[in-house]
Amino acid sequence: MELNILGVEQMKIWIATGGTGGHVFPALSVATELIARGHRVIISADGRVKKMVRDGAPKKAKVTSVWASGVGAKSRIKQIIALSKIAVSAAWLTVRFTFLRPERVVAFGGYASVPVVFAAHLWKIPTYLHEQNAAIGRANKFTMRWVKTLMTSFPSVDGIPSNTSAKVVYTGLPVRQEFLAAAGTPISGASKLLVTGGSLGAQVLDDVVPAALIQMKNKKIFVTHQTRPENVAKLQKLYADNKIRANVLSFIHDMASTIIDADLVIGRSGASTVVELETIGRGAILVPLNINPDQAANANSFARLGGGFAVPQEKFTSKWLAATLSELFDNPSRLEKMAKKSLVPNNAVKIICDEVTK
Repeated sequence: MELNILGVEQMKIWIATGGTGGHVFPALSVATELIARGHRVIISADGRVKKMVRDGAPKKAKVTSVWASGVGAKSRIKQIIALSKIAVSAAWLTVRFTFLRPERVVAFGGYASVPVVFAAHLWKIPTYLHEQNAAIGRANKFTMRWVKTLMTSFPSVDGIPSNTSAKVVYTGLPVRQEFLAAAGTPISGASKLLVTGGSLGAQVLDDVVPAALIQMKNKKIFVTHQTRPENVAKLQKLYADNKIRANVLSFIHDMASTIIDADLVIGRSGASTVVELETIGRGAILVPLNINPDQAANANSFARLGGGFAVPQEKFTSKWLAATLSELFDNPSRLEKMAKKSLVPNNAVKIICDEVTK
């Protein structure tokens, strides 16, 4: 290691990411901070997100490819192909680390991290693994045997092997700067509801939320409803026919501002969504994707704060929702308390970088 311009030891740090944007953004945030501290950074990503990484990476970072894909497919042939990709990448990285050996490896989960973590283990490189969700994923659970430190988005994470030798550190999950800037913004009290099912929308929200609002006597609520493109016109007509004030759209370009403007949020419970709500401080009704145990764990973690409700999809009915929304919007002080209880300070980037470089 050499001294950088800041007078501290300059490390070569390899950051592994891939799979989805939820893995990519935290990796890019940490890469940006490490470079600002004077370290050299290489970022590896699989083909699904390589363009996203190249477009978002800081100028001084080097970006390279890893051949990997998930092994969760039902087809045995696809599983074998996926495992073969990971094995080939692990062998290639083991050779590459012979000539370009980093002092640290930071992996942000998913199958694209597995070959990098394995190669780092063979070369005895200190490795740090970040788990996004409140329940550890399969890839991270598999690679934990080779890592020095597991960093978590939530204070408690289900499924961590009891026999692990890795240190577990609660760091939080990096979020975009606009969410950090909005931390602690009070609710407006203007009876505004935000409904978001993520990038692909969520049919259960499209079915249940309008039906609940139609049952309610409170017509002061203004709803912003994000849905899939093919459902926009139908929902616009449904709200208009029932004299419910609404803005229906297929994509929200500025999610931070939209959450700030809302008094309550209804949505899924991916890790990024939950941590963004906690960073700003907004009460929410979270309906986990019913085939995803990670989302259920995230929603339950949020509910334990007192910031809202974690509702299994089968119990998310229009009758229950109408009664709950009536109680909340008829008592604005309850919404204020939920917003305050949901607020969690987010210093994830600093904590992660301090942990990796100390």
